[in-house]
Amino acid sequence: MDIGEIEQRLRIRLSEEFEIDIDLIKPDAVILSDLGLDSLDIVDLAVLIDRLFGVKLTREEMVSANTFGKLVSIISSKT
Repeated sequence: MDIGEIEQRLRIRLSEEFEIDIDLIKPDAVILSDLGLDSLDIVDLAVLIDRLFGVKLTREEMVSANTFGKLVSIISSKT
């Protein structure tokens, strides 16, 4: 799966699962402030990533992935 496909699938699921306007989900969008997720949502996001891509992210990876683009890059590097 290429990075573009990962980005598109994750954008759609984030929009559906967390009721985020899909137009806000851009590579430079900060997950906590721009997308409005909180610490509990981050746990749900990690589970969503595991279900979608079969990738388990560590706590450190989730913390370092502060933007949507960084999150996509981390997922891509693990698939």
